Amino acid sequence: MIAMHRKCPSCQRYAQWEDNPWRPFCSERCKLADLGAWSAESYRIPEEPGEGSGEEWSEVGELL
Repeated sequence: MIAMHRKCPSCQRYAQWEDNPWRPFCSERCKLADLGAWSAESYRIPEEPGEGSGEEWSEVGELL
């Protein structure tokens, strides 16, 4: 069987894919660094020009 190697999304080093408990990351350190970036809201989807921030929403009347 040929061992497959993939780039780690955090550090860009190649890591073995099979039998890797942290895949797609190369190590627990890279996995936790990525989790920390998510929790700190470092990853963002860019807003398209012309789209509002959502603060312009009109008030909704009483629910029936």
